[in-house]
Amino acid sequence: MERLGPSRADRGSGASSPRPQSRPAKRVSLGGIAIDPVTEAEAVARVIDAIEAGRGGQIVTPNVDIVAAARRSRELRAIIAASDLVVADGAPLVWASKVAGTPLPARVAGSDLVWSLSEAAATRGLRIALLGGTPDGAARPTERAADLLEARYPGLKVVGAWCPPMGFDRDDSQWRALVERVEAAAPDLVYVGLGFPKQEHVTVRLRAVAPDAWFLGCGASIDFIAGYRRRAPKWMQRTGTEWLFRMLSEPRRLARRYLKDDVPEAVRLLAEAYRERRRASKR
Repeated sequence: MERLGPSRADRGSGASSPRPQSRPAKRVSLGGIAIDPVTEAEAVARVIDAIEAGRGGQIVTPNVDIVAAARRSRELRAIIAASDLVVADGAPLVWASKVAGTPLPARVAGSDLVWSLSEAAATRGLRIALLGGTPDGAARPTERAADLLEARYPGLKVVGAWCPPMGFDRDDSQWRALVERVEAAAPDLVYVGLGFPKQEHVTVRLRAVAPDAWFLGCGASIDFIAGYRRRAPKWMQRTGTEWLFRMLSEPRRLARRYLKDDVPEAVRLLAEAYRERRRASKR
């Protein structure tokens, strides 16, 4: 789906001036990865400021599952470390940071950032594109998500809604076709909903094509926006039990991963944080 709007050069001077840049706070180390101590509003402001200053970037949103995967892979740890913004999309990470005595201010979920970034983009005439979602024949959830975002945020420019077939990143012709679409659309923001770590690997490659754009790895968020999948109720999001809702919604796909990998990883994170707090108190 091609949804081309005015290019960057044609947007005019309607966007607000970038705010003065402040030095980012030191990242918080948890489970072998470093996370930016920001709220959702601060994350959005940092991204918008960078776009308006002509700087691109990559956002990674670690949760317990991603931390567990990063422990096993030096390559994944390097991708996370090199990302421009790393936010805690997982309540256990926030809990562990508090236990360790280096508290993160809030959980910042990718599934929330797709909305707040879109709202900010709409007020500034920025261009967004959606990549991913679950292919479902005629349902086309990625295009539906694009339509819903444009309807919710008048003035938002969705310039691409692409749901490539499985294996597109290993097929030269499919990859070239995607690159051509990204180059033609010239987005400021790209939501990449392909699941970790595929979305991060794809983002690293696409940044060479669109160096001024920001890429958000957002997992199932495109399906959530389109209504193809249901997100947990707000109270479960607030209490850190969203994972339980997702597991019960897709038990065959997620039960083993959550119970075998993620619950032990959450316990490990909290235990490591407690030991770090005790070490710090003895210094």
